[in-house]
Amino acid sequence: MAKIPPQIAALDRRFKTLMKQRANWESHWQQLGDYMLPRKADITKKRTQGDKRTELIYDGTAVHAVELLAASLHGMLTSPSVPWFELRYRDPMLQENDAANEWLEDAQHQMYMAFNRSNFQQEIHELYFDLVVFGTGAMFVEGSGDDLRFSTRHIAEVYISEDAQGRVDTVYRKFELTARAIAARFGEDNLPPKIAKSLETEPYDEHSLVHVVFPKDGVRSDLFAKINKPIASIYYCADTKMVLSESGFDEMPMMVPRFLKDSVSSYGRSPGMTCLSDVKMLNKMSEITIRSAQKQLDPPLMVPDDSFLLPIRTTPGSLNFYRSGTRDRMETLQIGANNSLGLNMEEQRRQAIRQAFYVDQLILEQGSSMTATEVLSRQEQRLRLLGPVLGRLQSELLQPLIDRSFALMLRQGAFAAPPEEMQGQDIDIEYVSPLAKAQKMSELQNTLRGVEVMTQLSQIIPVLEYFDPDKMVNYLIEVMGMPAQVVRSADEVAMVRRQQQQAMQAQAEAQAQMQESEMANNLAPFIKATNQQ
Repeated sequence: MAKIPPQIAALDRRFKTLMKQRANWESHWQQLGDYMLPRKADITKKRTQGDKRTELIYDGTAVHAVELLAASLHGMLTSPSVPWFELRYRDPMLQENDAANEWLEDAQHQMYMAFNRSNFQQEIHELYFDLVVFGTGAMFVEGSGDDLRFSTRHIAEVYISEDAQGRVDTVYRKFELTARAIAARFGEDNLPPKIAKSLETEPYDEHSLVHVVFPKDGVRSDLFAKINKPIASIYYCADTKMVLSESGFDEMPMMVPRFLKDSVSSYGRSPGMTCLSDVKMLNKMSEITIRSAQKQLDPPLMVPDDSFLLPIRTTPGSLNFYRSGTRDRMETLQIGANNSLGLNMEEQRRQAIRQAFYVDQLILEQGSSMTATEVLSRQEQRLRLLGPVLGRLQSELLQPLIDRSFALMLRQGAFAAPPEEMQGQDIDIEYVSPLAKAQKMSELQNTLRGVEVMTQLSQIIPVLEYFDPDKMVNYLIEVMGMPAQVVRSADEVAMVRRQQQQAMQAQAEAQAQMQESEMANNLAPFIKATNQQ
């Protein structure tokens, strides 16, 4: 047996530790998948493709609630139809530079085009499913030629570790690939003997691989001296521990957001975990209700145990004979079912599941005509409920996702050459998704209400001097998300104001001259009469 390289031995020891730490979560995830996301219920159960996965589901309330919340998060955070982020300069002076703003708008446009060309939308949608059900998701972001490529990893494949700040900095992924796919990805010359032999005889047999990404600054420098990157990336065989690939990344390529998280565990918690007991109870109650209804519609029969030799026919319209003058006949068994009690209990469980997945806040009541005030109130309630979750998703998913994508496209040459004044300048990300806009609109409503109150108060005491009109207009432009191409710069506004002032001054002078001329014309007869006298 070949000697295991020391760096792989160290990595594999850490991998085994992470496997032990994750073991307690696996049975929990399996139950969540069985009842809420059966197409991904492959944690402790290993099913073949096309196998049945819905044998435990008798009520689809949880399944539909999961789909609704995942679709709502997709629409609120990363909608494919509306912009959901903007790039801004951290230096306020650059925000007044037209050349710098044009470059940043072009870069932002190129990023949206790259997202739309790639598989981003379908993969991010899968990530929201993982977050809603399992509480933890994983997405790998890489460059593919001149484009971006996104891959949502199944929770069953992912093992994570946090740094001192609670950020995921180490990710292991154990997955299966065919010998043919391994050779195509890593080259035939890099294959271990076992996989090389399989490539010749059974190319479609699957083999277990491990991919680990981790920061180099947390390990011995001599173990990974070949990797000249801050983030190391190692592929090796799970059984033979032979290295297939050794490389690195400039940024963390794996995004691992958590829906909710406590302080003692690395993995997240989800709405599905909150209502798992209700979901299991509802399915059991629905199963019993179905059996009870079946018994009522097709009740058991009471048949005499003697002197009844003829075959029993239970099909509609069938005839069964008994001897005349006797009571040797079949009768239905009275089961005394009370369906209303069970149905009421089921509805209580359904309501609890809907509350856990925010269904009541995400959809409007059918047939209701809500006023604008009621809609705003519903949006504010939604923000209060989802605010902590969305804040975590912004910091653990959207921020690193955009940073990683921007850096990849910059190295790919997807952007034009930046102006000289941009060298060494920091760029911030501002979220303008529908949910972010709703948050700003709520803030805007409060601001406008304050201005209205101050305006009324100014009739009594002088308070309008506290407001800066220019700052107020800039704030409204920013909050309302008006595009930069329709907004004049500060220099243009100053020039327009000078022109208006000059025009007003010229108009005043012309009006004064007209008044003087008119006055002179009116006084002319009196002056003439005076001179004649």
